[in-house]
Amino acid sequence: MCGYLGDPSGRCRCTAEQIQRYRSRISGPLLDRIDIHIEVPPVAHSVLNQPIDPQAPTSAEIRERVIRVREMQLARDGKSAHQLTPKEIAKRCALESITKALLENAAMRLGLSARAYHRILKVARTIADLEGSERIDDAHLAEAISYRTLDRKVS
Repeated sequence: MCGYLGDPSGRCRCTAEQIQRYRSRISGPLLDRIDIHIEVPPVAHSVLNQPIDPQAPTSAEIRERVIRVREMQLARDGKSAHQLTPKEIAKRCALESITKALLENAAMRLGLSARAYHRILKVARTIADLEGSERIDDAHLAEAISYRTLDRKVS
């Protein structure tokens, strides 16, 4: 693989088969143990010299938010969301039927393992917690599913 997959310059000329063959070098069980895998595009040089948006949260503010959510999870469950057992996931990450259908559809379409399925639920729980939501809704779940890019087949 050339290393330019997803580059906006269009330098990547790899076929879908080449990309899939390269990605398949990572074992499924190992990939299942990674909660979030996303593609990060390169930043254009012109953007690097632009002033930072004063409305954008600082790294310190984001860090404080994450610490607050982790403390909330510890108080609620005695552990953070990524440590929940399957039985605890069923309780803490319960979905309404329409939201559950979204996850079932994604699981079938992506061929998710049980481990990946539970990882998505735990990430969705954390996303909901970051937004201060008691329940996981479609947006939380869709965001968590979007963080599983390496589960997708290349077309």
